[in-house]
Amino acid sequence: MRPARRKATAGPEPAERLPVARVAVDMSLAHLDRPFDYLVPATADEQVVPGGRVRVRFSGQLVDGFVLARLEASEHPGKLAFLQRAVSAEAVLSTEIGTVARQVADRYAGTLADVLRLAVPPRHARAENAARTTDEPLPEVAAPAADGWQRYATGAAYLTALQDGRSPRAVWGALPGEDWPARLAEATAACVRSGRGAVLVVPDQRDLDRLDAALTAVLGDGQHVSLSAALGPEARYRRWLRASRGQVRVVAGTRAAAFAPVADLGLVAIWDDGDDLHAEPRAPYPHARQVLLTRAQHGGGAVLIGAYGRTAEAQLLIESGWAHELAADRAVVRSASPRVVPVGDERDQERDAGAMAARLPTIAWQAARKALADGAPVLVQVPRRGYLPSMSCERCRASARCSACSGPLALSSGHAVPSCRWCGRLAGDWTCSECGSRRLRAAVVGARRTAEELGRAFAGTPVRTSGRDGVLATVPAEAALVIATPGAEPVADGGYGAALLLDSWALLTRADLRASEETLRRWANAVALVRPAQRGGIVVAHADGSVPVVQALLRWDPGWHASSELADRTALGFPPAVRMASLTGRADAVADFLQAFHLPEGGEVLGPVAVSDAEDEDTERALVRVRRGAGLALAAALHQAAGVRSARKAPDPVRIQVDPSELI
Repeated sequence: MRPARRKATAGPEPAERLPVARVAVDMSLAHLDRPFDYLVPATADEQVVPGGRVRVRFSGQLVDGFVLARLEASEHPGKLAFLQRAVSAEAVLSTEIGTVARQVADRYAGTLADVLRLAVPPRHARAENAARTTDEPLPEVAAPAADGWQRYATGAAYLTALQDGRSPRAVWGALPGEDWPARLAEATAACVRSGRGAVLVVPDQRDLDRLDAALTAVLGDGQHVSLSAALGPEARYRRWLRASRGQVRVVAGTRAAAFAPVADLGLVAIWDDGDDLHAEPRAPYPHARQVLLTRAQHGGGAVLIGAYGRTAEAQLLIESGWAHELAADRAVVRSASPRVVPVGDERDQERDAGAMAARLPTIAWQAARKALADGAPVLVQVPRRGYLPSMSCERCRASARCSACSGPLALSSGHAVPSCRWCGRLAGDWTCSECGSRRLRAAVVGARRTAEELGRAFAGTPVRTSGRDGVLATVPAEAALVIATPGAEPVADGGYGAALLLDSWALLTRADLRASEETLRRWANAVALVRPAQRGGIVVAHADGSVPVVQALLRWDPGWHASSELADRTALGFPPAVRMASLTGRADAVADFLQAFHLPEGGEVLGPVAVSDAEDEDTERALVRVRRGAGLALAAALHQAAGVRSARKAPDPVRIQVDPSELI
């Protein structure tokens, strides 16, 4: 007996109005980096909204996507598949963020999917389904005080322009001791009073806590939200939704907040743009500063780039006329700055037994002792963490290396056995391969060893450390030694009485294009925490006073140093005067990529060369350099080559970084 035929089931019917959804599919393959059209089932018509999340079938798999638009018809000549389902009717991807994400992807030779993962946090259903607040108008914000900004030549005018609804663009050189969170909050209040929103980005959680408190004090409770990785998924998504739904007009946060969905964006601000925490470590590796500049360019908003130091990128904005400098007069700078004393002669240590025991120049020893006697804390900045993070042979000074993996040897305490920093193997039987000696010496002294030495030299004085093992936010206004690595310096109530900048050579001699710029940034951030010279504040920098970066610190003139740095890079053909990209991967993969890559006119390829510190010995890196105006052409060519390799399923990946923070 023949089996009965199954009745044909009718498929879903498309929606009567705007039946086509254009979807950005969550696929990172370069050759598929474009939107795709799907039919909207009539049953999901109300749930499929522009900016909403959907699930679609793509290449046999169910994947996520965002609806970019609803259309009457598709340009695709073939048959369209139906959306599988609408995940949420919450419009989480605004038109502005979608456009900016596309521009960021194009600038960094990435895919839209990768940028959207950075821009839109993962969905949390409970937070999304929480009751919405009523659509009441946001309360008025009081006019901000302008006293702090009046210390800068055009500071009051900048606030006035924001409050009048204009969009000034400025690079702000903050004075030593400046309460920068309060100044950012005042600029934000001026912008909000014009009926517009603001996005503010800071490097880390400590800075965000200070900015959060300042915004609350100036704007009032409930006027802003803070976003950071420290929040849990639900809390972060709930705060993000408050901005997306228009319940707040101000968002502050770390680098991911650069994409915050603030409507009517009138101001984007970033603090300390030279901090490497602003560089996204995930593809396509965008920098928060560039994301904010892209948003300002797209929406016509104001820009405020503030720091104690200054990057070459910020200086280029000034010299190109795109932004103006917001700085104080020299007389105001002198009154706000501590006294800075460079000490470059190490023989000075021999003149004082106490200074010698503390591994300090005599003038640094005396400055610390006086500040402690006055009841003020003393900041000691040490560029390396650990105890003895690097060691060498006592006889021939050759670097001490592990016999198993050739990694550097280090000492974790005064009683520990030397061990390898790479593989962890103990090296109690170490012998120098150059001269046969078995004795080790410190090549670099870390923060823990410095704290131990200073604790013995200043007996009875409390010693506090701030670094990777625990970062202090503040310290009280009492006599104490505060040993900190760069970036971990706590704020002292009333300011430090003295600051000692030790082992400057460890910063200045780094094989890095940005070594001097980064050194000045780290020093300036520490010097800014010291009392002005009128109150006895003194900074001792263990460095040669003739070095340009030390001269910039002595005069507190980061603009001069940034201008000189930019001129040097322009002459040598280095960023930001040109656009560069790095290609990193296995040697055969890099060669294959370069073969598929069409170099823009006037460009050049440098390398490839072996990457010495890579885990795989076969890893190589090539640099591609073009004139600044050809940056988008470079990114497009890189994206096209990546698409060729992904289409043919090349086995080994090549990491593409446009404008990498490290070139050498």
